[in-house]
Amino acid sequence: MGEQPVRSKKKAAKGPAGAAAAGKPAKPESHLAMVRRARRINRELAEVYPYAHPELDFRNPFELLVATVLSAQTTDLRVNQTTPALFAAYPTPEDMAAAVPEKLEEIIRPTGFFRAKARSLMGLSAALRDDFGGEVPGRLEDLVKLPGVGRKTANVVLGNAFGVPGITVDTHFGRLVRRWKWTEQEDPEKVEAEVAAIFPKSEWTMLSHRVVFHGRRICHSRKPACGACPIAPLCPSYGEGETDPEKAKKLLKYEMGGYPGQRLSPPPDYPGSPAPPLGAG
Repeated sequence: MGEQPVRSKKKAAKGPAGAAAAGKPAKPESHLAMVRRARRINRELAEVYPYAHPELDFRNPFELLVATVLSAQTTDLRVNQTTPALFAAYPTPEDMAAAVPEKLEEIIRPTGFFRAKARSLMGLSAALRDDFGGEVPGRLEDLVKLPGVGRKTANVVLGNAFGVPGITVDTHFGRLVRRWKWTEQEDPEKVEAEVAAIFPKSEWTMLSHRVVFHGRRICHSRKPACGACPIAPLCPSYGEGETDPEKAKKLLKYEMGGYPGQRLSPPPDYPGSPAPPLGAG
């Protein structure tokens, strides 16, 4: 696949970091100015990633719930490579609740922490069977009662399987919103609350996807590709990573760098290549 251009009409050096780099003292940013900048970042990201989506393969709420539980401490790619065999063996909560633990563990072994994850999957499946008629509930307060399901997982399921707006604070989201000075909080629930106050509720789910997409593709943890970043002029942390455009371009990942994404079955509008199945390549 050919390299996808990063859409940007701006020069990185003109942002707030550019002023600081030029030796000009940065003025403290008011809360109102931060909110305006944050909303502009969201609009810019919507243009860069109009195809942003959950990067876990799923066909129904149960599959998304299971995949999200499995995604802890591993990549979405590894989960997507594992779930076809998992759902072929256990397509319903009733099936998974009745699984032989050792067989379930063996299937999900590639995702890591497979014993603890197997206990969670069997526990939440039994709860769905016994307490919710075999259906995934569409309320946060019900979801978080399920074994292995926290607020982050519940928001993923609500936002993407039920259309209920929610902010998903994973490691990428928390890292970027602190880098952008939207919040200084470290606790995920406090991050969620402060960021939620900045944006209309209707934006919460897609904002989560856009921020995570940006964190995985451009604004990496250790070496962000600042020189290839379309929102560099809006970023107070510009310059923490590689600012040379050509060097930064080499740091781009997934479709931005011309590589496959994480889903084996991506949405029709995804501009990149599907990920390979487990054992391929």
